[in-house]
Amino acid sequence: MTSTTKYIFVTGGVTSSLGKGIIAASLAKLLQAQGYRVTIQKLDPYINVDPGTLNPYEHGECYVTEDGAETDLDLGHYERFLNVPTSQANNVTTGRIYQSVIQKERRGEFLGKTVQVVPHITDEIKHRVQLLGKSGDFDIVITEIGGTVGDIESLPYIEAVRQLRWDLGENNGIVIHLTLVPFLSAAGELKTKPTQHSVKTLMESGIQADVLVCRTEHNLPKDLRKKLALFCNVHEEAVIQSIDASTIYDVPNLMLEQGLDKVVLKKLALKSVTPDITRWNKFVNRHKNPKSEVTIGLIGKYVELQDSYKSILEAFIHAGAENEVKVKIESIHSEYINNDNAELKLKHLDGVLVAPGFGERGIEGKIDAVKYVREHNIPFLGICLGMQMAVIEYSRNVLGLKNANSTEMDANTSNPVIDLMESQKAVTDKGGTMRLGAWACELKKESTVHSIYKTDTIKERHRHRYEFNSNYKEQLENEGMVATGLNPDTGLVEIVEIPSHPWFIGVQYHPEYKSTVANPHPLFVAFVKAALNHKKN
Repeated sequence: MTSTTKYIFVTGGVTSSLGKGIIAASLAKLLQAQGYRVTIQKLDPYINVDPGTLNPYEHGECYVTEDGAETDLDLGHYERFLNVPTSQANNVTTGRIYQSVIQKERRGEFLGKTVQVVPHITDEIKHRVQLLGKSGDFDIVITEIGGTVGDIESLPYIEAVRQLRWDLGENNGIVIHLTLVPFLSAAGELKTKPTQHSVKTLMESGIQADVLVCRTEHNLPKDLRKKLALFCNVHEEAVIQSIDASTIYDVPNLMLEQGLDKVVLKKLALKSVTPDITRWNKFVNRHKNPKSEVTIGLIGKYVELQDSYKSILEAFIHAGAENEVKVKIESIHSEYINNDNAELKLKHLDGVLVAPGFGERGIEGKIDAVKYVREHNIPFLGICLGMQMAVIEYSRNVLGLKNANSTEMDANTSNPVIDLMESQKAVTDKGGTMRLGAWACELKKESTVHSIYKTDTIKERHRHRYEFNSNYKEQLENEGMVATGLNPDTGLVEIVEIPSHPWFIGVQYHPEYKSTVANPHPLFVAFVKAALNHKKN
C-alpha cells in the first residue's frame, strides 16, 4: 500500500516482562487487518549468537523458524498473531552483530580503520533492521528492542534507533515506549514517576517517544494521562493504557479501544480504516466460552517455567477454541514419575503429552509415563524427545529389549533404538548445528496422521540431533508400532503410531511451532478431540 517502508520501534522501561512482544504483535495485527503488509523483528541484547545454546530456565523455549533459525520465543507470538512466517532476519542478537562486524574486519573490509561501536556496530544494527524493509515484502516493519532503556547492553541499539529516525526522515519512523504505571496500595494511587524517569532516560539517549503505552492494573484517569502527556512530551491521545488482560488474545481489542493503531498510522502519515478482526474475535469468543473441558498432562522436566513450553501451551489454546473445549494443562515433572506412582499421577487425565527436551534428567519418568498411558488407552502425543521415549518404552516392554535406549542417554547401549543422526557425527560445535527448520515428510495412507492432515506430504519444523534407528523399524512394526511418516530423501522416521491404541502418536518434529490463531495445528486439534472422546467414554 505504501512506496516507502515505515518503521516502528518498541522500547521498554522501568522493568522487564511488561509485554513488549504482545503489544508489538497486537499492533501488527490491527495494522494487518487494515490491509498493511506487516512484520515484526526482535533485537536481543545478549551476546549469544542465538538462544539455541541457552537453558530453557534462562530463556524459555527456543523457537524455530521455517528457514531453520533458532530464535527468541517472541517470534512465536508474532507468527501466532499474524499467521505470517518469520525468518533468520526477524531475530538479531548482539552476538550476531559483533560476529558479523568481526568477520568483516578479518576479511579486511575496514582496512586501516579503527573498528568502533559507533559507527561500525550501529551501522550493522541499522543494516539488519532495514533488511526486511528493503525486501519489498512489507509496508511496515515493527522492531522490538529487548531489555529496558538504560541497560548497558541496550545502548548500541538505542543509538542505532536514534540515527535511523534521522536517516529515515519525518513520518517514516516512530518510537513506542512501553512503561509501567504502578499502583501503590499504601498510598491508594497510581504513580507516574517511574514512567517520567524512563522517558527522561530515553531522551538522554537522544530519542523522544512518540507514543507511551502504560502497563497498569487500574484504569488511568484523564488527569493522570494529561500529566503524563505534559511531563513526557507526547500528545494526550498518544498516552495509551495497557491494562492487565485475562488472556494475551484480548490485547488487540484493548489496543483498538485505546486507538493505538490510529495514533500510529497518523504519525506515519498513513491512512487509517476500521480493522476487520471478525475472524480473530470469533476465535477469542470460542476460547472464552467453551462448551466442555479436558485435562491434559504435560510431562516434561522444565515444567516450573511455563515459558519453556510456550508454543505447546498456545497450540492447546488454538486447538481448544477450534473444538470449543477448555484445555486445562496439568504440568507434571518427569523426575517425580515412576512405575509405582504413575497411576496416581496419570489415571484422571484425558490425554498426555510428553514434551521435548535434552539430556538424561527425568528420562525414566517419561518412559514410565508412556508405558502407563499406552497400557491404559489414554490418548498420547509425543513430541521430539517424547516420540523417542515412546520408541524406547515399546522396545523395552513389548519387544523385550530391556536395555533399549538412546545413545544420548547411554552411549554404550547394546540396543540403540534412538541414535545420533549420521549427519551429526562429525559435528563438534553446539550452536546452530542441529537438524533445524522445515523438512518434508510423506504420510502413510490409511494412517491416523493421514486422516488428520488430509494430505500425502507435509512440511514440519525440526530441532534435534538424535533419530529413530531404522535398523529396528521392521522389528517394531511386526510388534504393532508403525512408522507412518518418513522423510522422502533420508528415510528418517518422522512419525510412529500404535494402530491398536485409540490415539497414540509420536512425532520427531515440533508441530507446536506452526500453530496460529488463524490455523490451529491439525495434530493438536485432533489430540484435543481424542481427549474429549476419551473423557466422554
